[in-house]
Amino acid sequence: MKGAMAALQLCLCILAVKVAFGKVCTSEQFTKTGECCSMCTAGTGLASSCDQEDTKCQPCQDGVSFSDSESLSACRLCARCPAGIPELARCTPTQDTHCDCGEHFYLWRDNSTGGLCAPCTMCGYGSGVFQVCGPLGNTICERCKPGTYSKEKSYRKPCVPCSRCTDDEVEIRPCQPDSDTVCMAGSDVPREYPRWPTVNDNETENRSSPTPGSGSPRLTPQDQGGNNNNILVYVSVLAAVVLGLLLYVAYKCWKSCQQKQALVKARVGELNNVGEGEKLHSDSGVFLDSHSLQESQPSKGSKRDSKQDTRLYVNLPPHRQEEVEGLLAEGGSRSWRQLAGALGYEQDRVDVFGRGQDPIHTLLTDWAQQEGSTLGLLCSALARIERPDIISALTAPSQGVSVV
Repeated sequence: MKGAMAALQLCLCILAVKVAFGKVCTSEQFTKTGECCSMCTAGTGLASSCDQEDTKCQPCQDGVSFSDSESLSACRLCARCPAGIPELARCTPTQDTHCDCGEHFYLWRDNSTGGLCAPCTMCGYGSGVFQVCGPLGNTICERCKPGTYSKEKSYRKPCVPCSRCTDDEVEIRPCQPDSDTVCMAGSDVPREYPRWPTVNDNETENRSSPTPGSGSPRLTPQDQGGNNNNILVYVSVLAAVVLGLLLYVAYKCWKSCQQKQALVKARVGELNNVGEGEKLHSDSGVFLDSHSLQESQPSKGSKRDSKQDTRLYVNLPPHRQEEVEGLLAEGGSRSWRQLAGALGYEQDRVDVFGRGQDPIHTLLTDWAQQEGSTLGLLCSALARIERPDIISALTAPSQGVSVV
């Protein structure tokens, strides 16, 4: 019992001496004798854990496994690039395989050796890029620290330092993580606030004031009122700015209400048209809605409407999107590549889509996320590549003729 207590005291003394002299154990693990467990360097992995003896490491196999940092874990298996994705750098004992997934894509992998090219994460407002997305992995974002800001979404830009108001400007709003400092020109603003006199100041003034008849000038109350006028000017300007902001917010609210009312009226008009179509009955017992009547009587006006359709492609039902993708697949690789060119995609971007497993779905999904991706714009692109069959599928009504 005494021997065990003595050994424990010895271990504690050794640990205290090492900490006192700056030898802190980086692995935070110790052997039974109190020795700090060694870390396996980059390019080596754990062979046997630290217990009775110190850690034993073994080198990673070139092209098979790797370890890119100092750790107490075994070597990881090298990744394999997906089919059709070129390899930028082979796997070495100190780095994993680097694959050319294209701009704004990176190689995503789980615990297995296989991986796939996934879209990079974009840092939002108030956050900057800490690590750029690429061969090393996905984007790593960090919240902007005090004194920095980021007012836009980006794949590459870090937080930038906040601006500082000059001596001739007044700070209206301090810097926030998602917005810069707001300054206002204030030439009439006093640089120093007036200071109320204290008892000591009064005594000093009495001691330093000139005697009667000495000829030294004294400030009258009218002269001392200049500083108060400057303060009034500053307060007036600030009040005008606040009032202007309130009027702007009120105008935006009123404009939004007007737009909502216009949408409601348009929706009521559509419902009335549908109600009139539902009232149309034939003697044979067949019911035709207003959309069916418009589809059964094609005209030049209907063709113009298909190209001016303002509905968004992303709002189409899933089965309708699958039908469009199936029709494009029937035309082979040339069909969807022509559509990508008609939609304004560069050849390099089209080649990146072609390397994936489902390039047609990837193309339409990426285009649908852009602003202004309406059915009218898609129909115009399909007309340029002479695919009227897909245009008919897009403009076909969801409900046709129904029997009463």
